[in-house]
Amino acid sequence: MQIELRRRHLAIAFVLAGLIVFAGTVVPVFAQNKVKLKADIWADNWFALYLDTKLVKKDSVPITTERSFNAETFTFSGNYPFHLNFVLKDFKQDDTGLEYVGTRRQQMGDGGLIAQFTDVATGKVVAVTNSDMRCYVVHKAPLDKCCAKDRDPQPGKGTCQFRSVAEPAGWKNPGFNDSAWPRATVYSKRAIRPKGGYDKIRWDRRAKFVWSGDLETDNTVLCRMRIEG
Repeated sequence: MQIELRRRHLAIAFVLAGLIVFAGTVVPVFAQNKVKLKADIWADNWFALYLDTKLVKKDSVPITTERSFNAETFTFSGNYPFHLNFVLKDFKQDDTGLEYVGTRRQQMGDGGLIAQFTDVATGKVVAVTNSDMRCYVVHKAPLDKCCAKDRDPQPGKGTCQFRSVAEPAGWKNPGFNDSAWPRATVYSKRAIRPKGGYDKIRWDRRAKFVWSGDLETDNTVLCRMRIEG
């Protein structure tokens, strides 16, 4: 009886210390939560993905590339649970928020993101972009959409006002409170008009196109999602 009690006490001590015993070997509990994920991401125009505060992947096509539409597929590893943090950018020529300034194609661009994350070991999709995400706009322009028709649009002048704020301190940290951030807005495929690699990926039906509240005027957006495992 005493030997059995000692074994139970040791087992409890190991668990409290963040350890387990497997086949006579002491193994950290967090190692059991380690997972390798395959990411499929399509963004208009550019993204950077962080696992908590660690940079995982930047879009391989520079945002300055005209019509920089492309999909990215890659793998990375992490320990459940964790946050995935996105920096999303739609191309803008300057703080007017416009593209092709001074040409017949002068216009506001539009953004869009869709992503899914698959457990490599099981083949199960464990997370997708949807309205559960929280998104925060750090650059918005033009504040008046009439700016797109201005013959000489100048940042901060006339109808071409803009709003630019700093990234919130510590927003990539797991403990950051994003409850005040709006939920991501879900958009239809018709609204986003994806191209450049989107059709080469077999998307889970639960994966949705997301952005902040305005596809055209919200140019730089921060988004967070949590994967529980």
